[in-house]
Amino acid sequence: MYEHDVIVVGAGGAGLRAAIAAHEEGADVAIVSKLHPVRSHTGAAEGGINAALREGDSWEDHAYDTMKGSDYLGDAPAVETLCKDSPKETIQLEHWGMAFSRDDDGRVSQRPFGGLSFPRTTYAGAETGHQLLHTMYEQLVKRGIKVYDEWHVTRLAVSDEDDPEDRTCHGIVAYDVQTGKIEGFRARNGVILATGGLGQVYDHTTNAVANTGDGVAMAYRAGAPIEDMEFIQFHPTTLPSTGVLITEGVRGEGGILYNKHGERFMFEYGYANNLGELASRDVVSRAELTEVNEGRGIEDEYVHLDMRHLGEERIVDRLENIIHLSEDFEGVNPLEAPMPVKPGQHYAMGGVETDENGETCITGLYAAGECACASVHGGNRLGGNALPELIVFGKRAGHHAAGKDMKTAEITTGKVGDYEPADVESPVQLGEAGLGGDAVADGGERTDGGATADLSGDEVVQRALDDERETIEHLLEKEDGIQHAEIRERVQKSMTQHVNVFREEEALKDALRDIREARELYQDVYVADKSRTFNTDLLQTLETRNILDIAEAITVGALARNEFRGAHWRKEYQERRDEEWLKHTMLSWNDGEPELWYKPVILEGENKTYEPKIRSY
Repeated sequence: MYEHDVIVVGAGGAGLRAAIAAHEEGADVAIVSKLHPVRSHTGAAEGGINAALREGDSWEDHAYDTMKGSDYLGDAPAVETLCKDSPKETIQLEHWGMAFSRDDDGRVSQRPFGGLSFPRTTYAGAETGHQLLHTMYEQLVKRGIKVYDEWHVTRLAVSDEDDPEDRTCHGIVAYDVQTGKIEGFRARNGVILATGGLGQVYDHTTNAVANTGDGVAMAYRAGAPIEDMEFIQFHPTTLPSTGVLITEGVRGEGGILYNKHGERFMFEYGYANNLGELASRDVVSRAELTEVNEGRGIEDEYVHLDMRHLGEERIVDRLENIIHLSEDFEGVNPLEAPMPVKPGQHYAMGGVETDENGETCITGLYAAGECACASVHGGNRLGGNALPELIVFGKRAGHHAAGKDMKTAEITTGKVGDYEPADVESPVQLGEAGLGGDAVADGGERTDGGATADLSGDEVVQRALDDERETIEHLLEKEDGIQHAEIRERVQKSMTQHVNVFREEEALKDALRDIREARELYQDVYVADKSRTFNTDLLQTLETRNILDIAEAITVGALARNEFRGAHWRKEYQERRDEEWLKHTMLSWNDGEPELWYKPVILEGENKTYEPKIRSY
């Protein structure tokens, strides 16, 4: 068994910043990651980092824009923490050597982004995430922080008290891809989940193949509530053939969207009369799909994004990699012709419920970055707010887990205070169908690796390790059945068809039926590759279980929320309903069955209360 003070799961932006922060506090910290750190998906982020750095801008204006963008479902303490801390953390990156783009006067460049009232998005060309990832990895190496590279975390080691608020996370269980070993990791102080996105729930996504919602699913099964899972951001500019992202920076620099008639439809059809292409992402995505659905799309699939008028010099200076992406994946040189683009799944606003220090209701369990929900983004994330979330909340989680004395969080976690029990009318049974066989029937799915509450921390980890070894042996010994790829494809296609930008009640119920069928098929899943080393078939089989749990959570939340807010559009409910739905959708894993409940949004900030207003651009 390996042992450290703080264990960080995931090595993207949030994980690296959390590890550095914990190390700064003197903790013995280690990162356990299924990818080498510089292969993390943070490296694919193109746009930039929102920070109020210049005269005429303020963190208060940034907070207002963020709350408005969230459609008033963000929690003010988290939103204000993000906006107050982002300038300092962005400057810290610059001091660490991050290669920001600069103006002629030497200042770090900032450009407009969707939904912002001031051009506050700092950037490094169109590869900001790549620069951020490498800058922080240098700091990781400088400090000598231990990285367990290509170790796939499969289970949390959590005690199994009846009330999740009484549970403690003592560590994790992970699979060494290179050797096939399954080992336990004891965390003396805390485990920080920084596992990123969940895009592989859909078949058209900007997310990498590794983004399977692992951290969210593991925390959910361990008893931590998950929050606002129905709010999925579809980025309006992805390449049709692959889902590869075309940064919002193209529109920030002045790129224009056209339909097949050559009409600048954001203005021509009144989707956003003031900001046009720089309206928030949910608005632009719905506009594009409406154009396609009403017959004004190109090849009944996409629209055009044109940046030729910006001139070659400006494009090469600020957006050079976009030229290569368009040429490589679509065969279009954007210096000579407009690029085809359409909405694609991009980001999850929801995730593991945390407070503004990254702590969950389970003692010793933290989450930061896209897998967490504080909630900063509410119903819709503004472009340029994801990267500051990584560095701000990654740092805070690292400091808190390492024992730094911090201000008491204003956001509560778990079923405390003013919460509301709820239900949803599902056409099928919800929840776990299991793997089948003696491995699970014998108790392998206690609190997803939990143990009896009177065991020591080491014993809890050992019990979780024993359970996971039993589950994996069961998968490897099974000689036939169904392979995970078929199950995963069914879920991905159903989610893309039924739980996309536009959502209807019967379609959502169809998705739940498809997920139920997939869960039952998963009981008969087997791994064809019986090898013990580099067994990606095994790992993807385990990831598919996470995809099943996440897909169901997204769909349950979407069916329950009977309103139109942010990225969540319901055909039957075409208005935001503040009197009923100014609350967070919560799901708890109750003995393998999702339990739905709600908690109120916190709109009271440090100096003001954010009053919900009509959201127009």
